[in-house]
Amino acid sequence: MRAVRFHGRGGQGAKTASRILGTAAFLEGFVAQDSPIYGAERRGAPVAAFTRIAKDPIRERGVIVHPDLVVIADASLVQDPAARVLDGIDERTAVFVNTSLTAEQCQAQTSLPGRLTTLDLTDIALQQFGKRGAISALLGAVAGRLAGLHRESMSGAIARELADLGLAVPVIEHNQTIALQCYDAVRTVPLETGAAQPAASAQLQVPSYEPPTRGTARISAAANSILRETGGWRTFRPVLVPDKCNGCWLCFAYCPDGVISMTKDDRPVIDYAHCKGCQICVHECPTEALVAEREQEGAVAWKAK
Repeated sequence: MRAVRFHGRGGQGAKTASRILGTAAFLEGFVAQDSPIYGAERRGAPVAAFTRIAKDPIRERGVIVHPDLVVIADASLVQDPAARVLDGIDERTAVFVNTSLTAEQCQAQTSLPGRLTTLDLTDIALQQFGKRGAISALLGAVAGRLAGLHRESMSGAIARELADLGLAVPVIEHNQTIALQCYDAVRTVPLETGAAQPAASAQLQVPSYEPPTRGTARISAAANSILRETGGWRTFRPVLVPDKCNGCWLCFAYCPDGVISMTKDDRPVIDYAHCKGCQICVHECPTEALVAEREQEGAVAWKAK
């Protein structure tokens, strides 16, 4: 399996580049998987994307911890610890950096391990597109060349993915042309795949759960409207049929006013002084243990009998 990890900034097209690479692999008959990961979706924020390519079904999921190839769309990410560009890179890893520096200069300045190759995709985009836009097609083409995919597959994948983004045909064709020029221009480096990876060790954490009463809105809690009795709003009151109650706590969870409490035996107790009769608990009760009973006219509605 070839494991490729993309690093970029929001708006540069790293996510789309990973899709282009995966689609190109699919067009060549490989099994492909691609997925992005990012936090706040804003321009300039570090993002990452992952593409796996194999001849057999891919059962591995999630983050690529030990990549065979790392594609870096912005050289400044190397110095950003939060971007975690260097994670899992060793001497065998193939690394591409979008920079105006040569591979030797880049390696001297960044101390990047691995087999390094560079190409200034940003400058090419400025010259060919007239602005610093997304370089997704160029990144995808370079990644495809380093991963050993064919030009025809890359061209077809670029057409598919950019069409899905709604780009016009002339724009797509221009991207294809420039991307294939980058495909031809990038200096290839040896790509080792299937190397033995150190076994990941993780200690399982057993979560602890707070009781549902903790943090739940309560009408009787401090600073709530305990003095504002809303029981007179009702025309129907919820009434418990004890034999039907299974103690599921759904009435407690769904009550919007927090007027239902639970006994030690998991049975609901309704504060009729503040129950406004919305009947949500009656509607949500799975065993019909709560039924709607009409209030008697002229009675003090909220008082329990």
